[in-house]
Amino acid sequence: MLELYPRIFFACHTRHVRDPKTRRIMSAHQVSILDHLDPVEPTSLMDLAQHMGVTPSTMSLSIDRLERYAYVVRGRDPRDRRRSALLVSAAGERLRAAQSVLEPVRVAGMLAVLSREKLACALEGLALLGRAADRYMLLGPPKKLVGLRRWRKKRG
Repeated sequence: MLELYPRIFFACHTRHVRDPKTRRIMSAHQVSILDHLDPVEPTSLMDLAQHMGVTPSTMSLSIDRLERYAYVVRGRDPRDRRRSALLVSAAGERLRAAQSVLEPVRVAGMLAVLSREKLACALEGLALLGRAADRYMLLGPPKKLVGLRRWRKKRG
């Protein structure tokens, strides 16, 4: 899983996002910045940069571009006028909604190289993993991996 999933993700992940209204193309990274902003509760540029593991100047450059295209509204923090306060705009929310982790054309292309039988096996395997993920999210992780058999029995 730890070896295969990253290969599948790299082959199929979205590299760019097209704004459905303006048709402007933005990078998936730029849209991921929007994922960290709220339309009501402002986030400081410093906090956003720290959270995303970049310098404030690097984040400022990204925010400049997003602001230029009206995806972000930058103002001053009312509690500390020296700090920038960032909000995602309605256009930014629209762009965010257009984003998908996986690009359907890339997924279809990857699946097209499989035979019908192998495709059925791959989809069944993914269905099993999906159900396991749902169960894991519902029940939570086992306390210890060594106690996994007991956890399975206990959870039914």
